[in-house]
Amino acid sequence: MTALAAVLAKSARRGRPSETLTAHLAATLDAATQLARRIGRITAVAPVLGDDFWTVVRWAALTHDAGKVAAGFQDMVTGRVRTWGQRHEVLSLGFLPALVDDEHLRRWVAYGVVTHHRALTDSIRGGTRSCLAVTYRVGIGEFTELFGTVDPATVRALADWLRDTGRAAGLPTGTGDVPDLLPVAHQSLAVILDEWDDDASDDDNLAAILVQGAVTLADHLSSAHGSLHHNQPVNRLFAKALTESLAHPHPHQRRAAAISGHLLLRAPTGSGKTEGGLLWAARQVEEIAVLTGGTPRVFLTLPYLASINAMAARLGLLLGDDSIGVAHSRAASYHLSTSICPEDDEQARVDAAHKAVSRAAATRLFAETVRVATPYQLMRGALAGPAHSGIVVDSANSVFILDELHAYEPRRLGFILATMRLWERLGGRIAVLSATLPAALGELITNALEQPVEHVDAEPGTAPPRHRLAIRHRGLTDPETIDEIAGRIAAGHSVLVVANNVAHAQELYEKLGPDARERYGPDGAILLHSRFRRRERLDLEQRIGSRYGTRATRAGGLVVATQVVEVSLDVDFDALFTSGAPLEALLQRFGRVNRLGRRAPADVVVHQPTYGTRRGGGTQEYADGVYPREPVEAGWRILVGHDATVVDETQANGWLDEVYAGPWGQQWRQNVETARSEFHDVFLTFKDPYDDRSRLTEAFDEMFDGTEAILDTDRADYEAALHSAGQLSAGRLLADDYLIPMPVWASKLTRYDRTLGVVVVNGDYDKVLGLCAVRGPESQHYRIGELI
Repeated sequence: MTALAAVLAKSARRGRPSETLTAHLAATLDAATQLARRIGRITAVAPVLGDDFWTVVRWAALTHDAGKVAAGFQDMVTGRVRTWGQRHEVLSLGFLPALVDDEHLRRWVAYGVVTHHRALTDSIRGGTRSCLAVTYRVGIGEFTELFGTVDPATVRALADWLRDTGRAAGLPTGTGDVPDLLPVAHQSLAVILDEWDDDASDDDNLAAILVQGAVTLADHLSSAHGSLHHNQPVNRLFAKALTESLAHPHPHQRRAAAISGHLLLRAPTGSGKTEGGLLWAARQVEEIAVLTGGTPRVFLTLPYLASINAMAARLGLLLGDDSIGVAHSRAASYHLSTSICPEDDEQARVDAAHKAVSRAAATRLFAETVRVATPYQLMRGALAGPAHSGIVVDSANSVFILDELHAYEPRRLGFILATMRLWERLGGRIAVLSATLPAALGELITNALEQPVEHVDAEPGTAPPRHRLAIRHRGLTDPETIDEIAGRIAAGHSVLVVANNVAHAQELYEKLGPDARERYGPDGAILLHSRFRRRERLDLEQRIGSRYGTRATRAGGLVVATQVVEVSLDVDFDALFTSGAPLEALLQRFGRVNRLGRRAPADVVVHQPTYGTRRGGGTQEYADGVYPREPVEAGWRILVGHDATVVDETQANGWLDEVYAGPWGQQWRQNVETARSEFHDVFLTFKDPYDDRSRLTEAFDEMFDGTEAILDTDRADYEAALHSAGQLSAGRLLADDYLIPMPVWASKLTRYDRTLGVVVVNGDYDKVLGLCAVRGPESQHYRIGELI
């Protein structure tokens, strides 16, 4: 052991001492053991590895960095040289024949070891220096020259330590002597590169991703000195307590709680839909734990960040804040926003930023057993590779609650359906919850999964009628509409106005806001859309929630918003004025009015949108430049036929079925199925699992993510915030307050500042109105109405 005391895995950094190689390998083995205990048996790998999956992962975790014994690496980690330039994981392969006798197991251990950092191949770009095949598919002479000196005595000492440690951990341990490390590593890599080919089965490909994911996750966990939660608070005791707290559970909640397997639950807003989903989840957790021996994770997904934050806070009250992970692109911002610190206390905010970064990092290491996320964060597992395969293995044997799955976006819906099938294959169980869900979507969900899906609908009359429909054959910005809304404000009502684009929202706010503020004070009129700085957007949401939330004292006033308000805020208004949109979107907007149904049906007034083509070509027409014309018109015709009637949510579901049964609905179904097949074939077959898949990242991000940018006038403040915390991650979190969301296509109007690592735009901004214009080349000039 003395020979190994000075062999390091990591140098001292960021206040942490250096770490010996044996300490890091032991910690990674421990992390893999934790992971095995939490996830349990994965039946999807049985055709390939039987019951040996976790044996393979634990051996790979124990040996993954063994190649760091090389003198070149030790010179680098101790500071004697600046860089080494070689991949230690390739050299680690040389230890395996002496430690793992079974050839089949040894081959899979080798896959886990050699792929935990880099891709093996890069078939799309013909090979780059970053992939192992290009660098190391060379003769033994060049291979030996690349890696340089490896001390035989240190190799023997490490091999003995690995064998003893593996045996003590209960791993099947070989007894062979370690031969010359470099030739064995060279031969092992050559075999790996030759044997993985296009003929690998889907089972082999999935097993490969799962092994890679488990090893990389264990490595990241040990490097961060983190640990996994092993308690699942959504369990039998939780279900009992929740049921008792409901006093008189609705029949649909009781039915959901009794189901074993997949669920589709459709229940009106305010009828305990989320509670029904949690009662279902508690049963699935207990059953999966018995079947697998693990601790199932519970994922609750929602489509918007604000709704995720609100749900995280709600679950925090039920389960304890420390039990909940928030998994979305702004998770650290969420944790910072929930910190209690005075706005003018910069040091308190810096301290809160450090804590927020740590909390978000724990979620990235999959620490918590309950997580609230967007579906797209979980779907990033489709990118696989060292960066994302951990998402795939973590989703095995898990419980998924998908709340408010939108039907009218066929491409994204198809991708989600394909991913649901993967989750099922990995031992997961899935529930879809919605207040309004067309039968056509229910059929697609059922067809996407192999196991039966139980459909549960709330009984008629579960929730009282909340809305009275009114149709206006004029636009939302028409002068008569302005007068009608102004009359409601003058009468003391709380009024929500929802426009389809930012330009209309800003116009309505400027016309209606002054009178509302004069009557009701500074918060008497608030404008909310997606083109505000991040911190200002959060402040706006909090102000709206404080004044118009379901638990707030009723007050008159005005909120003008775009579709960001649809499912993002728990608010309760007296009346709604909205432009026409797809029926699902309108029903979500209706849900912001008379939310709890404690008053007589309230007015929801729908205005005829304007149709036209978008700038940039094409003949397809859109409602207010946002929604395709066909579904909007189909819904409009139905609504016109029910003008001046009280809307029952059961009836509204019938309206949805009518829309999706028509010609547009048939095309919609075909588009969903095409997208599902496309996403499965491109992303989820994991063909060539060890190929460089980074090319898919850009395609994925373009499908789901936009661009965030700062104003050029905010550059100095952004830079100051970036360096204010003494730690780059915490400083960037504080600096992110200046970010403004923009869609991917707007990147042509921006520039990337390499010094600060941020996208910058030259635009006009107002704290009340948000982003008003972006100045680019004349041919590409940005008009705010074209962005939502």
